[in-house]
Amino acid sequence: MPDSTEMVTAVESALHALQDRLCRDFEACDGQARFREDAWIREEGGGGRTRVIENGSTFGKGGVNFSHVTGASLPAAASARRPELAGRSFQALGVSVVMHPVNPYVPTSHANVRFFVAEKPGEPPVWWFGGGFDLTPVYPFEADCIDWHRTAHALCAPFGDEVYPAHKAWCDDYFYLKHRKETRGIGGLFFDDLNEWGFERCFDYMQAVGHGYGDAYVPIVERRKHTAYGEREVEFQRYRRGRYVEFNLVYDRGTLFGLQSDGRTESILMSLPPVAHWRYDWQPEAGSPEAELADYLVPRDWLADAR
Repeated sequence: MPDSTEMVTAVESALHALQDRLCRDFEACDGQARFREDAWIREEGGGGRTRVIENGSTFGKGGVNFSHVTGASLPAAASARRPELAGRSFQALGVSVVMHPVNPYVPTSHANVRFFVAEKPGEPPVWWFGGGFDLTPVYPFEADCIDWHRTAHALCAPFGDEVYPAHKAWCDDYFYLKHRKETRGIGGLFFDDLNEWGFERCFDYMQAVGHGYGDAYVPIVERRKHTAYGEREVEFQRYRRGRYVEFNLVYDRGTLFGLQSDGRTESILMSLPPVAHWRYDWQPEAGSPEAELADYLVPRDWLADAR
């Protein structure tokens, strides 16, 4: 097994390549806007490359961020599930993506892949991978949801038949707004603390998830970005974006880790949409397209009829 320096070097190179690939794909998909890059250095150790796209023809706002931060002690968000690691020095590397489209018929998407190493003098390093992706439609299309999960299933298949159902269920559970009693969207994959397969296989899976996200999302964007819409759809999109904000600020462990580790605030909060609305006790009209969304905000076996 490679040592911690070799592991970090390999992961960093792969994450840089993933960030570059996704930015190229999204710029081509937008056709107008380009990513702006901010390279930053963290005083406590490390830094990153924040890339944000805004006011495009396809994407109102989006970010594809790389970070590599180091510290003397793991933050609570990273050690809460593994208290035996509290107090260890750490390195955390990741690419985090959130894309907020202009057209309400194009779903918002999120992806994250990450690698942690926690070290203590005189003891072997403890490392693990995490990540996943999920889709948050406002006006969902059944075909898009099935294609999204087909891609997730296919990328998991080489790693074992049990991987997709386990990581799909983990995603449904993680991206759940308890106070709203609904999922954030139609799910995808989520995994954390992955090290039991050995470094190389875990590393391969992390890369498969990162690239599989682009393979799944770009075709959906291309399919829906020219769909006609009006002010009604925009208002509902902004209302539903409020749910996205609620999840990220209340539950998301990545957001909490970034803030607790004194990360770059602008990069951490790039996941928030450009505009969101909260309307008091608003309910969609029964039978309307807006009411149909509720049927998609519960866990479902999207591949039941596609296998």
